[in-house]
Order: sequence, then C-alpha cells, then structure tokens
Amino acid sequence: MSVQLDHTIIHATDKFASARFLAELAGLEEPTAFGPFAAVPTANGLTIDYAEHVVEAAAIVPQHLAFRVSEEEFDAIFARIQERELPYWADPYHHKPQEINHLAGGRGVYVSDPDGHAIEFLTRKHSLEDLGTASS
Repeated sequence: MSVQLDHTIIHATDKFASARFLAELAGLEEPTAFGPFAAVPTANGLTIDYAEHVVEAAAIVPQHLAFRVSEEEFDAIFARIQERELPYWADPYHHKPQEINHLAGGRGVYVSDPDGHAIEFLTRKHSLEDLGTASS
C-alpha cells in the first residue's frame, strides 16, 4: 500500500464554525462530530478534523490547506465566495486582493477561514516552475 494522508487536525476557536465554513464553501458534506473533532470528509477519503480548546485562541498558528478542484467546482466555489462578499486573493501573501491566479494554465484563489487559516482552491497542480511566479 502506498502512503496516503488520512486526516489532519486544524486548531480553531469554534470547530463547527470553521468546519462549516470550509464545507459550505467547497460544497462538501456537513461536518460531523467525531470524538473531540468536527470532521469534514473530502472526496479522496481525507478528513479535515477541526479541534477547539487544544490551544488558546492567541496561540493558533494559521495553516494552509490547498484543494484541487475541477473547473466546474471552481466556478461554484468562486460564486459562493462572491455571494458571501468574502475577501479573496490571487496569492498566499495577500498582495493581490480581489483577484484570482492563472498558474499552470488553471485558476486559483485564496480565502481565510474564521481563524485565519489560508484555504486555497486550484484547478491545476502547480509545478516547481510555477512556484514563485507572479503571474495572475
């Protein structure tokens, strides 16, 4: 069996608020309680498990989660971002507000969840050559 990521834990001040933010934006299933977590399942079997009260709110370190989606899914996700009037960026450094990127011939966008975690949606896998480019 090849090594596969099964789940990851993301710290949150309100685990269900953060889990719902991701699930609703991405069009995923409603989060479920799984032990001390609010779990968001993804299509490839990975679960994003949100935990609260593990660290103090001030100690939460923002993480970066990137989800590859189809062109149609990107359209739906981007429409939800715009409907909610969420700030979004073309880059992880937030230098290009209210823009999307076109790296690797695809499209990508970054939003921040309620705790400042960067959520990226992209339609094409980035290559090493794409990293560090400023094209949008």
